[in-house]
Amino acid sequence: MIPRARVLILAAVLVATLVPVTGQGRAPAAAPATPPAPAVRLIVLVAVDQFRADYLTRFAHEYTGGLHRLLTRGAVFTNAYLEHYPTVTAVGHATMLTGATPSVSGIIGNDWFDRASGRQIQSITDTTVTLLGGTGPGASPRRLLATTVGDELKMAAPRGDAARTPRVYGISLKDRSAILPVGHGADGAFWLQSATGPFVSSTYYFAALPPWVTAFNARPAEGSSGELVDSTSRILALAGEAITAERLGQRGVTDLLSVSLSDNDTVGHAYGPESPQVHEVSLRTDRQLAGFFAMLDAKVGLDHTLIVLTADHGVAPVPEVQQEQRLPGGRIVTKTLYPPITAALEARFGPGAWLLATAGASPYLNHALIAEKQLDPAEVRRVAAEAARQTPHVVRVYTRDQLLRGEVVSDLIGRRVLRGFNAQRSGDLEILFEPFWMRADKGTTHGTPYNYDAHVPLVFMGPGVTAGRYPQHAALNDLAPTVAALAGVDAPSGSEGRVLAEMLARPAAPARR
Repeated sequence: MIPRARVLILAAVLVATLVPVTGQGRAPAAAPATPPAPAVRLIVLVAVDQFRADYLTRFAHEYTGGLHRLLTRGAVFTNAYLEHYPTVTAVGHATMLTGATPSVSGIIGNDWFDRASGRQIQSITDTTVTLLGGTGPGASPRRLLATTVGDELKMAAPRGDAARTPRVYGISLKDRSAILPVGHGADGAFWLQSATGPFVSSTYYFAALPPWVTAFNARPAEGSSGELVDSTSRILALAGEAITAERLGQRGVTDLLSVSLSDNDTVGHAYGPESPQVHEVSLRTDRQLAGFFAMLDAKVGLDHTLIVLTADHGVAPVPEVQQEQRLPGGRIVTKTLYPPITAALEARFGPGAWLLATAGASPYLNHALIAEKQLDPAEVRRVAAEAARQTPHVVRVYTRDQLLRGEVVSDLIGRRVLRGFNAQRSGDLEILFEPFWMRADKGTTHGTPYNYDAHVPLVFMGPGVTAGRYPQHAALNDLAPTVAALAGVDAPSGSEGRVLAEMLARPAAPARR
């Protein structure tokens, strides 16, 4: 037995060792524990503009680079669709990391008519900021009404602790493609004024371009052979500079980088999805992503990087190619669409400037004129819609009154159109053409609610993801809540999607005794 006096001495020594005493006789507060580094240290969104879902399957046997890695090591959703209308660049990019449809996000198109200012605006138009590094109008995400995954990452971080605050950047050829995915709280968004011009940004983010962007712009935009490099190469190169300069994914927190590659869109509009040019640009994208992923692996580690591949929209076949194959499709001359509407309104209600503007196939009627003539706005829209229905190859016309009441055919097309309607920003009519008919006078285009414009790739690769092919229906809206779940933050404010739980890695079964 240990003597009692010795026990008391040992206890006193132990207390003095474990609990140092301050000058006031109190133990100091314990220093806060540093949280462990997250499994997902960098989220990388790779959006390939106008990359149809079938480009993954048609050319799969030729892919050897980044797309091959995604197809063989990622979770591939083979039935992923845009569940909104119109299927255009701004709407697609806004949907990716908000999970919101245009009815909620407020991004109803690449551009629309702003009744408050009486002028046509772009989705990122902001006259309160100025352009940095170039000439032209300012741009910002202020017209986006919902938060993004990047915003949620920022809000979940401890306030006032810069070391623990996620960093969020967007890079693209197009301003809207750089700005809209990363949202309001992004640290920066950069886009090209032209394929060979400098990267520019906006005073919304900072007073001057970061030094690493200025240094990048000072380099010649030419390859070793003297030929101009494509914009995709420059976008991925700047993304690499951002990862290095801002130490993205290397600071013990979850950062986010969005890169949007636009070369496929440029080529697709000019030549169509059936062309050898689209085939070649798809293979080139595969090769370039291989180098980009190798850089990510070296800087961050792919085992700590969540990569998501998708597209903002698809594209229609070239009408003349359709006709050669005895398939439906053709071109609609714009002047055959709107003059009959004006003529019908003048015949019924008298002369006047009845149409203020159009956005896509949506006219904006002159509300002031309707009020001046003391007319029923719903009746004016009904007359305009009836005139539009008489145009050859117009298959449906919805008035804003029908859309406000939800009076649409409850099928795939009707639901997509309804999700695209925003009461404050949309026009007075939504005019839909038959499948494969378009107003483009050459090449091809997109924008319809039909599946050739709406079927997109959706592939996840990284920690927490079980690789494989998943035939379940998925929507582009599912991207944001799924990424948010993997990052451990709330889904964005307007998200309408679901978490793609079928691909999430399941914990190992407990060992049997």
